[in-house]
Amino acid sequence: MKNLKLAQIPRFDEDDEEEELIDFEDLAKNLSPRAQKTSAEGDGWLTDESEEGQLAIDVYEKPAAFVIKATIAGVKPDDIDISIENDMVTIRGQRRLEETVSDDDYLFRECYWGDFSRSIILPLPVKSDQVEAQLKNGVLTVTLPKAKPTNKIAIKLEE
Repeated sequence: MKNLKLAQIPRFDEDDEEEELIDFEDLAKNLSPRAQKTSAEGDGWLTDESEEGQLAIDVYEKPAAFVIKATIAGVKPDDIDISIENDMVTIRGQRRLEETVSDDDYLFRECYWGDFSRSIILPLPVKSDQVEAQLKNGVLTVTLPKAKPTNKIAIKLEE
């Protein structure tokens, strides 16, 4: 990646009247090795190809259902998998970069491209056979109807 020195930001210390400049190159030297690789090489958020990005979600409750919303622009419906196991919902997918861009040509690289997933444990059981999912304008909405709680059964111990 091109070595650009974008700017220096003045930092003021309340105890000191002098202004101190923060040099981004010096700041980068103090980052973790993973952050240095990301910062220096522009490889995106993840450095290990086996890692997945974490999907940002909103989860809210309605009287009869839980709703999960996630922005997943650029992902085709065929590249999304939603599964439910017991009280856990997992959303997996892949955001594919449509064009090839050389690392040297990037000025900023903040978008995540590749595999992503997110698992959510719900506080109540859901009717997994009635779950609905919709992708509209880059927003995934998953509606999970609540199942009626099962009656508690008291178990009597025998001696």
